[in-house]
Amino acid sequence: MYTGEIILLIKRGKILRRLTDIRLAILLSLLMLSGCNEAPQADIAFYGDNIITLSEQSGPANFVAVKDDTIIFVGQRDDWNGQTAEVVNLEDSALLPGFIDAHGHVAWHGKLSAMANVASPPVGPAEDMMGLVSVLKSYITLNAVAEGEWVVGMGYDDSLLAEKRHPTTRDLDEVSTSHPILLIHVSGHLSAVNSKALEIAGINENTPNPPGGVIRRLGDSQKPNGVLEETAILAIQALLPASENGSELIHGGLLDYARHGITTAQDGASSPGVINELRSASSEKPFPIDVVSFQRVDEAYLGENSPPLAILGEYENGFRVGGVKMVLDGSPQGKTAYLTQPYKVPPKGAAQNYRGYPIMPAESVDKLFAKFIDAGVPILAHANGDAAADLFVNALQSSIDAANFPDHRTVMIHAQTVREDQLDLMAEMKAIPSFFSAHTFYWGDWHRDSVFGVKRASRISPTQSSLDKGIVFTVHNDSPVVPPDMIRLLWATTNRLTRSGQVLGQEQRISTLEAIKAVTINAAYQYFEEDKKGTIDVGKQADFVILSKNPLAMPTTELLNIKVERTIARGKTIFELDG
Repeated sequence: MYTGEIILLIKRGKILRRLTDIRLAILLSLLMLSGCNEAPQADIAFYGDNIITLSEQSGPANFVAVKDDTIIFVGQRDDWNGQTAEVVNLEDSALLPGFIDAHGHVAWHGKLSAMANVASPPVGPAEDMMGLVSVLKSYITLNAVAEGEWVVGMGYDDSLLAEKRHPTTRDLDEVSTSHPILLIHVSGHLSAVNSKALEIAGINENTPNPPGGVIRRLGDSQKPNGVLEETAILAIQALLPASENGSELIHGGLLDYARHGITTAQDGASSPGVINELRSASSEKPFPIDVVSFQRVDEAYLGENSPPLAILGEYENGFRVGGVKMVLDGSPQGKTAYLTQPYKVPPKGAAQNYRGYPIMPAESVDKLFAKFIDAGVPILAHANGDAAADLFVNALQSSIDAANFPDHRTVMIHAQTVREDQLDLMAEMKAIPSFFSAHTFYWGDWHRDSVFGVKRASRISPTQSSLDKGIVFTVHNDSPVVPPDMIRLLWATTNRLTRSGQVLGQEQRISTLEAIKAVTINAAYQYFEEDKKGTIDVGKQADFVILSKNPLAMPTTELLNIKVERTIARGKTIFELDG
């Protein structure tokens, strides 16, 4: 006999989430059916020995049943007495809760297909400057880009190019002087442009560095060399025309997320324009997965005439706004992250004691934290360097009322170099670090040899330290900085192997189970969605990923052999592997 419970999660006298009316109606109807000795009806069920529920409520399960978009049964097949339209025999495959993207830029990822791929292997073809120039020339020819139209490329990486430097105006002028060209660094925190782009933007030797950014110069002169850091990029980005097929590109990007088993994605640091674009795209055609947007805020939001904030709310057509995002510093691989100790090898032209720099002063960070925590608005704050992490913990400490401790769940995005003492404070304040643990593979060697040195590099993304302190943490890919490959993310988090095959910080490796929690139940908690996502439990949303093998039954080194066979979001299959 099916029995069920309706649980309202109440914490500190406040209801965090309620089941939707539809979900509640389904459960009530099932309860009535059980009371009348009528068998429950399921649309689909999954049967097998490799069901990983991650549940703290139910015991081991080999059978999961779904009605519409809701899980209605989790348990043993022999205990199910209902009717099922379809039963999927998992055989050797594993059923898990759908993966949740703890941080990324889904709109940006979707638009990648319209950009030139100037990344280095294994993501792109550019191995040196000549190869990068060749990619751009081919892109202009193949896409018949008319003179005067923008050429935008994504993903160049100075750490992987043979020359170990950024492209300059000199390099990009070899591609074209009649097309404005913008190349976005793999980190998203630097860009390279040609002379035409500088001309259109009005950036010249008389243009000062903007607050929180740098216009790099040629030698000892003031003439820009085409490399722009942090806020200096904004003047160029503001000139880019809107995508003619933006909605189509966004939907295409979401299907790519689904291919990697992701059922909830994030658009972090969304501009008002991007939020409108996402909302419009979801209205035209409901998103196949859930998308949560966090609006980027800065010092402009402190004044009386601050720009409007998007309205926070529940999902509509698969989209909602979940809070705000602020950026406190830059990128470690781009050497703009704000550190307390100098970089091992400073950027060309920088002093030996160069430590990066903050995007905003501490006073502004404090005021922004206080404003949004007081208003109950969830905060994501990008902090890569430990000096930026100081800005984060200090602002959070001054914003929290200890006598009336709010359930704020403030997230430190990336937290690459967060120190043990900072983690202690985060544990005390119940802040959530979301680690960019894919860094250990993609830039681990670069971090060790050029950015941090061995000691600091070995502690990037300190997942085990966080686990030891009882901190709820998540891990992410930060797509499109790296592809939204959740299997590689699990592998990187558990093995911490660099491109050269060396282990970077063995003591910070965690188990596969803890890594899976970081992209399921922990990520659901980060979004205030733990009541409906993150585990396989009755009453939760039917979001699943089916993997070719059980990740808990193999050595961590073999995780890359796993394939995503099927992704189910809200009870519907949105991706299925051919063959």
